[in-house]
Amino acid sequence: MGSPSALPLLLLFASCWAPGGANLSQDDSQPWTSDETVVAGGTVVLKCQVKDHEDSSLQWSNPAQQTLYFGEKRALRDNRIQLVRSTPHELSISISNVALADEGEYTCSIFTMPVRTAKSLVTVLGIPQKPIITGYKSSLREKDTTTLNCQSSGSKPAAQLTWRKGDQELHGEPTRIQEDPNGKTFTVSSSVTFQVTREDDGADIVCSVNHESLKGADRSTAQRIEVLCMSWAYTPTAKIRPDPPHPREGQKLLLHCEGRGNPAPQQYLWEKEGSVPPLKMTQESALIFPFLNKSDSGTYGCTATSNMGSYKAYYTLNVNDPSPVPSSASTYHAVIGGIVAFIVFLLLILLIFLGHYLIRHKGTYLTHEAKGSDDAPDADTAIINAEGGQSGGDDKKEYFI
Repeated sequence: MGSPSALPLLLLFASCWAPGGANLSQDDSQPWTSDETVVAGGTVVLKCQVKDHEDSSLQWSNPAQQTLYFGEKRALRDNRIQLVRSTPHELSISISNVALADEGEYTCSIFTMPVRTAKSLVTVLGIPQKPIITGYKSSLREKDTTTLNCQSSGSKPAAQLTWRKGDQELHGEPTRIQEDPNGKTFTVSSSVTFQVTREDDGADIVCSVNHESLKGADRSTAQRIEVLCMSWAYTPTAKIRPDPPHPREGQKLLLHCEGRGNPAPQQYLWEKEGSVPPLKMTQESALIFPFLNKSDSGTYGCTATSNMGSYKAYYTLNVNDPSPVPSSASTYHAVIGGIVAFIVFLLLILLIFLGHYLIRHKGTYLTHEAKGSDDAPDADTAIINAEGGQSGGDDKKEYFI
């Protein structure tokens, strides 16, 4: 009975002296590391430790087996890789601005006899892009059913998409996953279908992406929807307004298609009779002629469209208008010319009155001067001197009138 109880002690004693016991005594020379996870663009620290270095240095190598650091000596010229700590028992390095290509197994080695190694698996997370919502084109009618699509690229591993309307969760289709061309990241997509009510008018339909790289941060996109109550919605109308009102050859012309409706028209189609295909289809309501030519003459149609219907307005453009309409500049010049002519007329009248005034006052002055002299005749008397003959002496006759 005593022999079986002593057997475990004998086995333990043998193991201490067996060659395997020598391996146990060498475990202190085995380095150890840990796996690391880092977000793309972030910084990862690789730490390798050993208890008994046996007068040897630790070394870090990348997945391509390129030596990064041997002790405190840099081996690879990559400024992103920096020494954090180097002692006989530890070698720690950091890699900044980590890229997806940096993912893989990094090796820590110690050159004892034999060489011992430890592996550190670095996992790089791809950050998903902001989701994009498609499928909403225009206002919805009450009780319409609509489908919205959401997509986000660049996640690694694949992200998950969720839907909500305001604070209410919407149950969309399961997230679809597709590998990106780089072979490392993924594009995820999802869609949701729901029926709208009048209470949904102005509501935000939100698509959110969930991924561990976001660390709880919100990354979502909202699409606001408009729901029309059929009691006040009506089909659109339109009319075409030219600017300038009377276009001439060589001018710039804008034809404005002024649409009315509830909801307002979202699309305008311009056409010219006898011309195919249509001139323009756009959300802008104006058709622009930078330089009018005679060939631009014709009948133009504008179709204004909303989800309630459409309306087509017409306008006939005649570039060869035979009755030119004066421009605002010529009207301005005509007004200025009239004012100048009126001023000149007033000056002429003033000059005439001034001349008449001066003439009258000059005559009055001469009359008063004559009356002030003793020999001077009256101002109303004309003196006529007639010379008579020589007989009897020189006689002078005065005639007074």
